[in-house]
Amino acid sequence: MTQTFDDIITDFDVLDDWEDRYRYVIDLGRDLKPYPEDARDAAHKVQGCVSQVWLKTEIGEGEDPEMIFLGDSDAHIVRGLVAIVLTLYSGRRASEILAIDPDNILKTLGLDEHLTPQRSNGLRAMIRRIRSEAQAVLIADSAIARH
Repeated sequence: MTQTFDDIITDFDVLDDWEDRYRYVIDLGRDLKPYPEDARDAAHKVQGCVSQVWLKTEIGEGEDPEMIFLGDSDAHIVRGLVAIVLTLYSGRRASEILAIDPDNILKTLGLDEHLTPQRSNGLRAMIRRIRSEAQAVLIADSAIARH
């Protein structure tokens, strides 16, 4: 994906009604990088999503590594939400991921008011998973550094 999160915010502002925004979210999902078939398993499945959602994490080197996320879903709108989440978090350092206020971001896009409770819960589950993985990387690296 070549879009930044700021691009998505700008595009949301330009689109007046939610039907257009939903179509835009679905289009974002179509632009996701292909997800590896061997990562469509229980270990990569996001718990708490009604639809099938998978997230794969690639962790870079160093004390505060860059984290790359790949994701996919079997539902079009959810696949678009995966694309939004990946645009926000993928390619950032673990500490940057933890510094992002997800509630503020969701309010910026107005997603909370316009998604079903199930989709909102699934979106939050994706974000929790990403943040948890970033936290685990920093804790593990901190523990290694102490020894």
